[in-house]
Amino acid sequence: MSLLSHNTENSFQETKSIMNPNAGEWKPSVNAAAWTPGQGFQVPTPAPAPAPAAAATQTPEHQESTMSDIDENDPLWQAVLKIAEGDREKALTMINDPDSLANYPEVEAILAAGVGGGDDAMDIAECGDDATDQFAKDVDDKLKIDDVPTSAPDYDDDDNGDTLEIDPSTLKEGDPREHMNLVFIGHVDAGKSTLSGSILYITENVDKRTIERYEKEAKERNRESWFLAFIMDTNEEERAKGKTVEVGKAHFETVDKRYTILDAPGHKNYVPNMIMGASQADIGVLVISARKGEFETGFDRGGQTREHALLAKTLGVSHLVVVVNKMDDPTVQWSKQRYDECVTKLRPFLKQCGFTIKKEVKFIPISGLSGANVKDEVDPAVCSWWKQSWTSGENNTNQPSLLRLFDSLEIQGRDPTAPLRIPVLDRYTDRGTIAMGKVESGIVRPGITVTVMPTRSEYKVDAVWANEDPVAGARPGENVLIKLNGAGTEDVRKGYVLCTDPPCRAVDKIIAKIYLSDMPENTKIMTAGFQAVFHAHCCEEECTIVKIFETTNKKGQVVKNARFASIEMQCICMIEVARSVPVEKYDDYPFLGRFTLRTEGKTIAIGIITKLPPKKA
Repeated sequence: MSLLSHNTENSFQETKSIMNPNAGEWKPSVNAAAWTPGQGFQVPTPAPAPAPAAAATQTPEHQESTMSDIDENDPLWQAVLKIAEGDREKALTMINDPDSLANYPEVEAILAAGVGGGDDAMDIAECGDDATDQFAKDVDDKLKIDDVPTSAPDYDDDDNGDTLEIDPSTLKEGDPREHMNLVFIGHVDAGKSTLSGSILYITENVDKRTIERYEKEAKERNRESWFLAFIMDTNEEERAKGKTVEVGKAHFETVDKRYTILDAPGHKNYVPNMIMGASQADIGVLVISARKGEFETGFDRGGQTREHALLAKTLGVSHLVVVVNKMDDPTVQWSKQRYDECVTKLRPFLKQCGFTIKKEVKFIPISGLSGANVKDEVDPAVCSWWKQSWTSGENNTNQPSLLRLFDSLEIQGRDPTAPLRIPVLDRYTDRGTIAMGKVESGIVRPGITVTVMPTRSEYKVDAVWANEDPVAGARPGENVLIKLNGAGTEDVRKGYVLCTDPPCRAVDKIIAKIYLSDMPENTKIMTAGFQAVFHAHCCEEECTIVKIFETTNKKGQVVKNARFASIEMQCICMIEVARSVPVEKYDDYPFLGRFTLRTEGKTIAIGIITKLPPKKA
């Protein structure tokens, strides 16, 4: 018998009926101008329009249980009925306000157990430690796509069209060396900007006279050790506070490869900016401080080391290089004991974030300020144990220095023959509209026509620049500037996607599988009607949880048609965004199918899109 009940089917049909009927055919109109998947854009005030689809989730069929919905055997209902002293109407009112229930120890015990709240609770097995280990495996395993329950609406649409027929050998590239984006992430003051500046100086991308000027400026501010960070932190606020705010960008190269550094802000107030940087990255460089006290501050709950590592995995970095910085600090003095302590504490956490440690994570000690172990191997007189460590492959690292380690990494899955997909990071005007982004798949070249999603507008590509050099074509992995013939500044915005046929989807509802990693301080559970901010590639939009189809706790216990989900649960749910967003199923285009949910300044969930609504005829 299908797990999709008659009531669930009816509920889904009702949900479909409130979807924006124009989402599939969105034109650049008043409604299009109102869509702002980022911040900072001034758009005309639109004419009064119907309330966004998210408001429909406030209707009783999505928000509130009725007496006919109640399962008398549900432990949660039984506990609430007891609290209400048998008054069923009062109990029904209470169960429709789940946040207030968390104040009752009886309810908290049920939530802690992770059971109840659904029509059909079942133990998968006598799970024990094996199930816990399975649950703690990488996110790609936790968020498998082939096990979505049939209780979720069947959104599958296999009509993906033909792949773009392009012979990559016919294109002349500006530089044949592989290009990689490195995003430097980690807690504030871990030394990300200093390390970035050190790399640029060592690779001769900053001349000595400029460094001398930065040294003088840093000294005048009584911040002598900040001079390398000034290379990346270019605005006055960043230099005054010693904190990166925007995502800094710079380029360097080795004999074998070309790199772009994306220096992400470490402060928790600027995590949305960090997400923008990480969404473009191929390799994550997690910078942590070995200095006594600083590692613990960044790693403890509330520090940004945890959140940044989680976001890096969710946003799709292929490799994570953990840089243990400040090894030359007087409290460390290149101590192997301190290095091992940092590595040992990070390993289980990175595994919980979803990283396969042996395949995806490398550890290396450095000093960003002195440049030790950045380009060349650290002098054995300074660090006697490092040569033995890397030559034996300890901590998955078999390269002597950081730059050599970068050169050894390979990026898989770049497909130049697939349809073009370029998420738009930003745009500006220079004798026409220039879109900025990273080629995720396909090839872009002058003369082709691209479709801008979600507006479905079409424009001819007049020119393409890769790292600011004009090129005949750009392959996956390249950061590009694209001049679009006839496009205005309102026609291309951050969060849009440039495509060739078949274009990506533009939807306002998705079925997703998420892992709930955290919750706001005053809310212990997630229910239908819960609101957050949806981040996917360069797109940012408000969203609402419409329905929870299934939850699985860390013991492997599954609840169908669940009323709530709590921390460390997996969840199959329907999510509605306030306005249509350009996305794809994770199976088809992973870089457009990953997302995070954030609220109240913290990341609360990571997820993948498993199903999309059917295309309109």
